[in-house]
Amino acid sequence: MIKTFETPPPFASQWFDPLPPPALSSGTSCRLHGRFHELAPHLVPMDYTNEPDIRLPLTLIVTMPELKENPFRNRIVEVFSEDGQGNLSFNDFVDMFSALCETAPRELKAIYAFKIYDFNGDNFLCKEDLEKTLNRLTKGELTPEEVRLVCSKAIEEADLDGDSKLSFSDFENMISKAPDFLSTFHIRI
Repeated sequence: MIKTFETPPPFASQWFDPLPPPALSSGTSCRLHGRFHELAPHLVPMDYTNEPDIRLPLTLIVTMPELKENPFRNRIVEVFSEDGQGNLSFNDFVDMFSALCETAPRELKAIYAFKIYDFNGDNFLCKEDLEKTLNRLTKGELTPEEVRLVCSKAIEEADLDGDSKLSFSDFENMISKAPDFLSTFHIRI
């Protein structure tokens, strides 16, 4: 299930008519249920016949080995949670791993990468969003001045309409020039 905005962003067609997540094999689905169950065996039933509405909190999800070392772990979980706070249902959990699996289409990964990096939720990547992103990627190894310089340069080069922020189109164009985007933006199960 792809999450939507209350107010459609300027690139609404990308959000409301997205590519479907790649189909998961039954083995992968079973592994995902096993992983979800392992996080809270006292909450997550093995039998979903009655379709219980179980949501696991962000604090449990981010402890998974697949996310534990990811500097965006909280943002990833928040973006995929229906409530936006990081509480994941099993369907949210499956959506997260489907969209971030190695075989997910580039377009789908771009949509979610943009949402993850859009910290303030304004449907643009502004300088502050990019600074937070860069600080997480570099683990604070750059000085504040270096971070500002890199982010200013990135906006200068990628901002096609000159509004000093990156729209989804600007972002898509920028990552199209990054051949390693597909191979690095994934989570292995």
